[in-house]
Amino acid sequence: MNPPPVEVIDPQTGHPRKWQILAIMCTCLILVVAGVSSLNIAIPSIIDDLDPTSTQTLWIVDGYALVFAGLLLPAGALGDRYGRKGALLGGLMIFAAAALWSAWAGSPNELIIARGAMGVGAAFAMPATLSILVSVFPVHERAKAIAVWSGFAGAGGAIGIIVGGSLLEKFWWGSVFFINVPIAALAAGLIIFLVPTSRDEHATPLDPVGSLLSIAGLGALVYAIIEGGEIGWLKGTTIGFFAAAVVLLAGWYRWEGSTKHPMLPTSLFKRVPFSMGSLTITAGFAVMFGMFFLITQYFQFVQGHGPLAAGVRNLPFAVTMVVVSPRSPAIAAKYGKRVAMTAGLSIQVLGFIVLSQLDVDTPYIWAAIGIMLLAAGMALLMPAASEAIVSSVPPSKAGVGSAVNDTTREVGGALGIAVMGSLLASGYRSGIEDDLVGLPNEAVEVATEGIGPTFRLAQEANLPQLVQPAQDAFVSGMSTAFIAAGIVSAVTAAFIYWRYPSLADEPGPVAETARLNG
Repeated sequence: MNPPPVEVIDPQTGHPRKWQILAIMCTCLILVVAGVSSLNIAIPSIIDDLDPTSTQTLWIVDGYALVFAGLLLPAGALGDRYGRKGALLGGLMIFAAAALWSAWAGSPNELIIARGAMGVGAAFAMPATLSILVSVFPVHERAKAIAVWSGFAGAGGAIGIIVGGSLLEKFWWGSVFFINVPIAALAAGLIIFLVPTSRDEHATPLDPVGSLLSIAGLGALVYAIIEGGEIGWLKGTTIGFFAAAVVLLAGWYRWEGSTKHPMLPTSLFKRVPFSMGSLTITAGFAVMFGMFFLITQYFQFVQGHGPLAAGVRNLPFAVTMVVVSPRSPAIAAKYGKRVAMTAGLSIQVLGFIVLSQLDVDTPYIWAAIGIMLLAAGMALLMPAASEAIVSSVPPSKAGVGSAVNDTTREVGGALGIAVMGSLLASGYRSGIEDDLVGLPNEAVEVATEGIGPTFRLAQEANLPQLVQPAQDAFVSGMSTAFIAAGIVSAVTAAFIYWRYPSLADEPGPVAETARLNG
């Protein structure tokens, strides 16, 4: 079966419907990103209804990320080979069908499987959104389009929490999944009629060995990160999966460097813009996902807000991302991507300093300031880093290049949640231990699991004296995690400033495109 014909696009002006296409791609992007954050706010309702174990709860959240991250590179390659429009449509349909399944899942294991199926659809859809933008915008407008795309990629996390909280005020937990279905159907209709088909014009053969190695290697890496955050970083299972990830990814790197038609040429990793852009995205999304994971619990458990009120309190992040991101290309053009990325990471450090000072009764304005600083930092660094990655990749590999951008985001997000969650849990246990003296061993075991189980114990066992200590212990652990995140941002900023070329040494977009095309 022959691939569909490719529409010829003027390289000087781009596609005539490019701005409408950008709006459609951003809509699809929000669906995928919100698929993670909206679930976090629904977890308490899912626990009440399906009664999952702690391990099942973990995989209801993380099964999506595991499948998503593992399949991104092969899915991007398939989009390049057979058509990015088809990959996007197919991914949306799988995503919507799996979301419908998730909405009415009758058991924890069924929900885990359905969430994994959503990850399959997301893996095909997300890289296609960025690679389509690269194909429909001319080089001189591409940075602006990527900046808008980046703004919605970052805002999608906050939007998911807000929409999820609104739905949970009136409907059952499955509504956070069901809402994806009509939006995906509308987006698919617009894609069919408005979005052109694009693909690798050279019809490069697929790389099945490289695909399998990348799936296994990235899957093992994300699994190790998730398990490390749950059972401990020095446990045998965690170390074993990290070791497997190293072996598999090393094998993948060696294969890609020797095969005639690599899925992702390993020479790209030797290019500073590609490698440093990937590092910046990884670090930025690690601290962002970790922040959302902690601050949502802070609003609900410590300050006592419901799902909707907690979601609305994340709104400044989405607004700041959407407003600031389109202005990032002008900063990068005037001062260079190095300045944009290091400035963004440095502003994140300020945000974490503010958030680390939060207490049980801190007025919301201080949390809002910290959230806005983090969003402003992300809005500066993400467009520049994404542009550095995709501009390093030949147009024929746009799908794989976009998948690298998405893979670093997912790995970073999983790492951020796991590490910051571990720091929170450790600080929480240390903070509440003295208040558990004299309680039965069973009660102590429950209370040290986290603030949620402690609140349930306080209610069921009539131990209201545990509520205040649990809140204080949570804030202490959260502060430690935020300080650690600030250190990560600061170290990454210093490294990027040291390694990334200055504006005078950066190749211009036209020259870079000519170089990549030979």
